[in-house]
Amino acid sequence: MVMSFRVSELQVLLGFAGRNKSGRKHELLAKALQLLKSGCSPAVQMKIKELYRRRFPRKILTPSDLSMLHIQAGQLPSATALTQGTVCHLPYDHSSAAMPAALLPPVPVLGPKHETDVQHLSPPIHPVHPDVKMKRLPFYDVYDELIKPTTLASTNSQRFEEAHFTFALTPQQVQQILTSRDILPGAKCDYTIQVQLRFCLCETSCPQEDYFPPNLFVKVNGKLCPLPGYLPPTKNGAEPKRPSRPVNITPLARLSATVPNTIVVNWSSEFGRNYSLSVYLVKQLTSVTLLQKLRAKGIRNPDHSRALIKEKLTADPDSEIATTSLRVSLMCPLGKMRLIVPCRAITCTHLQCFDAALYLQMNEKKPTWTCPVCDKKAPYDNLIIDGLFMEILNSCTDCDEIQFMEDGSWCPMKPKKENQEVCQTSAFSGIEGMGAMVTDSFFFLTSCFLQSDGKKKVEVIDLTLDSSSDEEEPPAKKQCPVSSMALP
Repeated sequence: MVMSFRVSELQVLLGFAGRNKSGRKHELLAKALQLLKSGCSPAVQMKIKELYRRRFPRKILTPSDLSMLHIQAGQLPSATALTQGTVCHLPYDHSSAAMPAALLPPVPVLGPKHETDVQHLSPPIHPVHPDVKMKRLPFYDVYDELIKPTTLASTNSQRFEEAHFTFALTPQQVQQILTSRDILPGAKCDYTIQVQLRFCLCETSCPQEDYFPPNLFVKVNGKLCPLPGYLPPTKNGAEPKRPSRPVNITPLARLSATVPNTIVVNWSSEFGRNYSLSVYLVKQLTSVTLLQKLRAKGIRNPDHSRALIKEKLTADPDSEIATTSLRVSLMCPLGKMRLIVPCRAITCTHLQCFDAALYLQMNEKKPTWTCPVCDKKAPYDNLIIDGLFMEILNSCTDCDEIQFMEDGSWCPMKPKKENQEVCQTSAFSGIEGMGAMVTDSFFFLTSCFLQSDGKKKVEVIDLTLDSSSDEEEPPAKKQCPVSSMALP
């Protein structure tokens, strides 16, 4: 087991045992073997087992591996032999059982110079279980973690990579899935409790969103798993991409506590970018459930919205234009219907609300979580129900638009159709009473007005008259009579 350790693991082991952890790999290995010869404590033995499990997490420790910790000193190669000759490596094979290091053929050491070259050419080693956290999905409640986030690291220089994973369900988990089966008439059977497969970038800086590796293919128990279809490319020649989202593999899983499930992942490796895979047992929620949860959070105090109104309508001394009122619609920008549950994100700076039920239904079909007013991110956890708009909707039922004043008060606005009718009536009566309109800027409109006999006096041009030459002036145009009102 110790002979399969890398330099970092040997340094951790020697540091844990209080030994000097400086030197090259063959020197560190010699010190570790010397530590075993001298008889190590149970704590050191447990540390060796822990490091070995980190190195090969999916490998089952056999009794032959465990007995290597108590192997006699004469069966271990000496430090001199290590420096001169040979180092035994313990191979990692998913399908074969572990072999004692004494049965493996010796592998010659390449020397410090060549060993550095080999390490330079080999791909970087990444942790098998990095501290990757997936971003929480509003429509799913996580019950259990079946496979913790595991690195899809490149193991060779080939373009296409393959990784194998295995998980098993407990009897309780199988019972949870089977009892959640929902069969609707005329529809396929589905499970509300699902086995969910997720991919993301191998980044530990913040919770990660779903992100598919390129050219991804997934097989669950030997059957090809359906993935979301490719989106049309936005640019000519661009490679099409899949919309990244969690994958429900429940229909392909073996719902048995005695038979394990296998997952085979194929993808294209990318230089400098690694991915992570994880599997969860989740419960799928509906938009109705999320709306109930949103209502349970409570309604935001109306004073928050009034303070926002006052802030927006406060006169800016540096600005020449002062806003004294603010119009807001009571219609939802999504469904063009009157708001029922007005909400917006706490990160939004606008007063306009949208209907929570329609917004959740839209994201249930296609989760974008984007505010329909300002096009900024509006995740579920940031949504609030506006108390001021709830008061307005309950007290004002005959208008679709309101106006906020500087002091935070509001008043209903008349519909546009009534305003247009009033304007047209006043304009018509003004035309009948006046013959002409003279503006303050001394411009007036010369036109033909209605005469007493009800006929219009228009200009008449005779096209039958011949002009003797081009130099002859055209006949003078007849002017429409102007009303008695003269220019000052």
